[in-house]
Amino acid sequence: MTAPTALPLRDVHLPPAPSVWPPAPGWWLVALALLALILLWWAWRARARRREQRWMRTFDEALAQAQTPVEQVAAIAALLRRAARARRPGAELLQGPAWLAFLDAPGSRAFSEGDGRLLLDGGYRPQVDPEAVQRLRVLARARFLALVAGRRR
Repeated sequence: MTAPTALPLRDVHLPPAPSVWPPAPGWWLVALALLALILLWWAWRARARRREQRWMRTFDEALAQAQTPVEQVAAIAALLRRAARARRPGAELLQGPAWLAFLDAPGSRAFSEGDGRLLLDGGYRPQVDPEAVQRLRVLARARFLALVAGRRR
């Protein structure tokens, strides 16, 4: 008999590590789910942007029909009342300081103590400063959009 040391023995060979590509089927499902979530989010944001653009166009068209600054103030007041009714029924019935306090965005006093005070009597004056109306327009446009879109600004 031959000696056992004469046999050519080798160490245990491990199989090669699995490759990274192609991924396992579970990773394909995770990627598809993530892609679907991204597409849904993008579609939701695009829809919200289109809706905001429609509301901004409505606001701008209503003010374009007003010829004088006094008519513009009256149109702004009507648009804000309409938006307030959509946000909280009965809010359009508020008068004076309560109406301006409702229009104030959280943390802001722009209507109660700022350019928004023109809404109280600007639609009834014989003359209104066009620059004041422009400042009111910017302020009211942002608040109108926040009221109809249901967000707090």
